[in-house]
Order: sequence, then structure tokens, then C-alpha cells
Amino acid sequence: MLPHPSVHLLSESELLERARVALDIEISALQSMRARLSPEFARAVDALLRCKSRVVVTGIGKSGHIARKIAATLASTGTPALFVHPAEAQHGDLGMISRDDVVLALSHSGESAELVDILPLVKRRGAAIIAFTGKANSSLAKVADIVLDCAVEREACPLNLAPTASTTAALAMGDALAVVLLEARGFTAEDFALSHPGGKLGRKLLTHVRDVMRVRADVPTVPLTANLEDAMLAISKGAMGMTVVLNENDTVAGIFTDRDLRVSLASRTFGADFRMAKVADYMTKTPKTISEDKLAVDAAEMMDRYRISQLIVVDAAGNLQGAFNTLDLMNKGVL
Repeated sequence: MLPHPSVHLLSESELLERARVALDIEISALQSMRARLSPEFARAVDALLRCKSRVVVTGIGKSGHIARKIAATLASTGTPALFVHPAEAQHGDLGMISRDDVVLALSHSGESAELVDILPLVKRRGAAIIAFTGKANSSLAKVADIVLDCAVEREACPLNLAPTASTTAALAMGDALAVVLLEARGFTAEDFALSHPGGKLGRKLLTHVRDVMRVRADVPTVPLTANLEDAMLAISKGAMGMTVVLNENDTVAGIFTDRDLRVSLASRTFGADFRMAKVADYMTKTPKTISEDKLAVDAAEMMDRYRISQLIVVDAAGNLQGAFNTLDLMNKGVL
């Protein structure tokens, strides 16, 4: 498509310079907001920590988009939160807000009609209001219990019209609240994973060895008395690149891997008769093992640390429970 005749084509250097100017404006806005942080922020954190119900985040237009993201961030980091659209609140959704909630109200101008109109009703319900605004004397600021200063000197938009630096400032303030609340609550990576079971982190932190291992019946094994031929056949049938070597009482005596097989064949220390060589003479006698209750991510770290491709699962008595290899970890999304 050809550019409109009125479009002013910029050179690559001009495009990059304008992008840098926009970023500089937003960076400057954040630095200024950082310098202005006041005890009001601590009051806001305290109010949110004391909240007996949920945090209701609201805003309209571009502020509404930022409000949705803040609500999602809070909810995923240990602070129950939801977004309520101001216009929908006027038509029934105000019933979602209770006296035990804390309302985060976002408006750079502090005069968004749909938002300002519902604030007296929110106050009447007894919910505390924390304002994100750039105007200290706005209607929103006057009705709020706590005001967080999100003012910016100018927008990154060259016309100084499109919400850009102001929305970035509000988003950053919301992130700052979420992060401080996360730390104050002692929220852990495991807690985060419980809120993100479908994500990569969730799979890593919620998946245990028992979830990835092949059970005892599916693990190739040979007795300690087996010869190399038996071990080779077990490796081939088991498709794990190894076989577990067991004592008479079913405890693990060792592991014989395809690498061990290659080393034994290369050494030829068994002489001419391959079938007579005992697996006990070529196996790894102190294999790495793990409990089925351990996290799969810990197992992956152990395998990486010792540069091994298979790991044996045992119980407290050393009895074989199962085994897995790196492919099993990959198939479960742990790697």
C-alpha cells in the first residue's frame, strides 16, 4: 500500500530518534514519580494488607485497560482482585463492591465522568478508595481516602494528547504496589505457580518426580547376576538408554547405561566371550537416586549437575520405585 500523500516519510535515523525521545519522556516520568513517592504509598499498602475482602480496580478508557492489568497482576501475586467497569457499575455491577473491599480508582485527569459518578455510591457502601491520578485537586482526589500521585509533565505523544506517559506511570505504580504486597505477604514462587498451573513456571513448580517417572513395571531391570548380553537386551527393550541392576531383595545395586555398554565393548576386558561377562563388573555401582516426592525441577537440576541422562527413583529403603530420563522431563514440560 502506498503512503497517503500527506504522510511525511522519515529516514531510519529520524524514526529511531523519535522513538528514543518517546522512551526518554516515559523514563523521565517514571523517575519523577519515583522521586515523589510519599507516605501515602505506605498508607495504600497498609490499607490493601488490611483489606478483608477484595481489591476492586476501576477506570475507563485507556485507564480502564491499565486497571484491568493491575487487577490481573494483583490477583496472580496473592492479592484477590477484580476489575469493574465504571459504566457497568452504574447498571448493576456496583453490587460487586462491598464495605470490606478497597477500590483502586484510576483516572489521570481525575474527572472521568463515568468514574466520578459512581464514587459517592462507593463511599456510601463504606469501601475505601485509593486514587491513581495526576491531578491533586481533581474530583477523584477529593473523594479518595488515599491519593497516589501519578502526574507526568507531558505525554510521549508529540501532540501531548494520547495517554502514553500517564498510562505508563499508572501501570508502574500498580506494579510497585503488587510487588510490595507480594513481599509483605511472604508470597513465594510456589504460591505463584498455584495461580499459574498452566504456565511453564507452574509445570516446573507443581510437577513432582512421581508425575514424570515411569513406574517400576515399565523400568528395564536385570539381576546382579546378569551378564552383559542380558543387560544389552534390557536396554534395547526398555527404550530408556539404561537398565537398573537389582539385588536379590529388590534394592538398587547399580545402573548400566548405553554409555557403559559402549565403554565395555571398547575395552574388551571380558575377552572373546561377551555372554560370560557380568554386568556387575561394568555397571555404575553408586547411581544417583531420588525420591518420588521431590520436585521434578530439582531432579532436572541434579541430572544437569552430574551430567547424567537417567535418574532412578527409590523409596526410603532403597527399593526401586521407578525411573525417568531427560526425554520424560521434556515431555512433561519440565525442561
